[in-house]
Amino acid sequence: MQRFASPPSLVDAAASRYGLREALPADIAAVHALIRAHGPNPWNYLPEPELGAHLARIGAGLQAVVAEHAGALVAVATFEASDEFACYQPVGRERARHGHIGEVVVHGEHRGAGLGARLLAEAIARLRLRGLREIYVERHEENAGSAGMMRKAGFAVVDTYSDPVRRAVGSRRTAVCLHLPD
Repeated sequence: MQRFASPPSLVDAAASRYGLREALPADIAAVHALIRAHGPNPWNYLPEPELGAHLARIGAGLQAVVAEHAGALVAVATFEASDEFACYQPVGRERARHGHIGEVVVHGEHRGAGLGARLLAEAIARLRLRGLREIYVERHEENAGSAGMMRKAGFAVVDTYSDPVRRAVGSRRTAVCLHLPD
């Protein structure tokens, strides 16, 4: 695994069989392939070319943490500073930058080991290091797996809204979740 100047993992990865590291622009194709192969399900909205444009920003504003196992990329979480959730910001902080977690995808053969939760915790920790107080993530209102992972990570639903373009199944609603510092 290539080493480079980035903050050490803020989540205890040493006790695991997975290595966590910051994604590099050179990882974009592998991250895209992972998301395309293991991200689609009835709950997720992953259209092209939007997904490709999102990932193309790795290293240019968008950050991502990847997990590797036996030399293969097996999970990813993307995150960045944002102002897209200003309407959910606390009074007096409406104009403050905040964090946004975009995609959290784990290879099917590696699910159930807490890897998604570890990547989510790593993304939160790195956003906090950047001084971002509020962190937002969106999910399908009825995605139970995502809801459990978000809840365990300390996210709470602050809004749900009708979103039939991105949510073609079930309630067709998006849940906006907020993580506040302890």
